[in-house]
Amino acid sequence: MIIVLKPGCKKRTVDLIMKKVKEQGFTPHAIVGVERTVIGAVGDDRDKHLLEALEAIPCVEKLVPILQPYKLASREIRREPTVVAVDGAFFGGGHFGVIAGPCSVETEKQIVETALKVKKAGAKMLRGGAFKPRTSPYAFQGLEEVGLKLLAKARKESGLPFVTEVINPEDVEMVGEYADALQIGARNVQNFSLLRRVGKFGKPIVLKRGMSTTIQEFLMSAEYVLSEGCNDVILCERGIRTFENATRNTLDISAVPVIHERSHLPIIIDPSHATGVRNYVPPLCFAAMACGADGIMVEVHPDPQKALCDGPQSLDIEGFAGVVKRLKELSKFSGKKL
Repeated sequence: MIIVLKPGCKKRTVDLIMKKVKEQGFTPHAIVGVERTVIGAVGDDRDKHLLEALEAIPCVEKLVPILQPYKLASREIRREPTVVAVDGAFFGGGHFGVIAGPCSVETEKQIVETALKVKKAGAKMLRGGAFKPRTSPYAFQGLEEVGLKLLAKARKESGLPFVTEVINPEDVEMVGEYADALQIGARNVQNFSLLRRVGKFGKPIVLKRGMSTTIQEFLMSAEYVLSEGCNDVILCERGIRTFENATRNTLDISAVPVIHERSHLPIIIDPSHATGVRNYVPPLCFAAMACGADGIMVEVHPDPQKALCDGPQSLDIEGFAGVVKRLKELSKFSGKKL
């Protein structure tokens, strides 16, 4: 249920309404908009009649049922787009954030050099894996906490905030101590205990779509994070599994307008994992901006041929700089701000 408040409603009245919502067994979420505040009351729909008494409060304009199963992620509860800010990098609301970096942190030289060079090229945020969920148990699994320390070193040297993946619920606090944002990978999109844990931790979340996850299931996963109190969720489309084998996955570019229609959350594109082929990455970066995405996450390595992970899909520094240059040109027509 959405409790729509009249313009100018005082904070003490908002607090009172939220208290009454709790007393009826619902969890209240206040969403402050440009013109007015609404309160989302999340709980068992069978008990929504218990909230009807709130209409008698003078500050309450109306009660509106939320029709979508994802309540807090829905456009029904928030009409204007959410803007997620990560220490100077912005996503949503006309902003186009650029995240770049290697698949895996390998050495101090590699990650610091990459951070400095992608920043110079125009990236606003660094990515790099310290914990790597791999299909093969024999593949490189990441440097773990050593990798987190190297990412922190790269942040200090470059000034770029960084996002890195967390795999286990038990590691959320440790990873969160280092990272500016936490990534939930495609394989963990429906790891609900992990989603709840990162939602409670409170740092911005980059949530990747699973290979076989529908858009509704994707938004329901975001709902898990939002329901724990974290409002800074960035969705990431990274390709889905289809019959096509010319690319690693099939980028569902249509997910961008669909999600913008259904949700206020920003959505970015990961063309590297979508294609698995370096040459296909730049065109899909441009397509991301053209279709209204809120940013991109691109794998960049100073020497892709020597990368320990995902070298064939990684751009080199020069290739990435060329992509950003073209994106700046396209932004003049798209209305997006890099």
